[in-house]
Amino acid sequence: MKLERRYERNRIFSRNQQEELASKKAAIIGCGGLGGYAAEMLARAGVGHITVCDGDVFDETNLNRQLLCTEAIIGMPKARAAAERINSINSEVKAEAFSCNLTEENAEGILKGCDVVIDALDSPRAKLLLEKICRIQEIPMIHGAIAGWFGQVTAVFPGNNTLSLIYGDGCSVSEELGNPSFSPAMVASVQVSEALKVMLGMEDTLMRKMLFVDLLTNDFQIVEV
Repeated sequence: MKLERRYERNRIFSRNQQEELASKKAAIIGCGGLGGYAAEMLARAGVGHITVCDGDVFDETNLNRQLLCTEAIIGMPKARAAAERINSINSEVKAEAFSCNLTEENAEGILKGCDVVIDALDSPRAKLLLEKICRIQEIPMIHGAIAGWFGQVTAVFPGNNTLSLIYGDGCSVSEELGNPSFSPAMVASVQVSEALKVMLGMEDTLMRKMLFVDLLTNDFQIVEV
């Protein structure tokens, strides 16, 4: 691994930690607003294996906020675009794409060997299913959600049911408020920092805590869950 140049500015990590990241496997479920930014950042951080999963294709409504979406690739599967972007950023990273929705039936094959899963889904019901799957497979999950000016992030470890507590009714406000270009970038950044901490066994994660962000009033709060 060419640590001397590519990761020269990753000075928050020791050489041993950088090498450890190269041995880790992360999955991003959902390759839209949150997932595109997460794929970009994990690839640049040097995570050795990144699995991306999404059953959707890009359309014009994605252009306002989804990093991977350009006019030239309207109609392309999002997972394929994410894998191609990862490969273009870092040839040392193995990108594996699944152009399908994650289900209980296909989850084992998609998430096999993963050290962490990033929840970049846009449906509360899909998020709850992902939490269930990660609990069964005993994989830590980094949840993120956005709606307009607002966002939230938490780290869900096996044995916790954090999302079940906050999404009990499966409702969502994202369709009503929409999503601009900046909120997914901010929330995905926090998700990636949490994922890196989890993969390196670092402390001070958002386990049993929810970070709530209001970018309209610049209010950041952490609440025990």
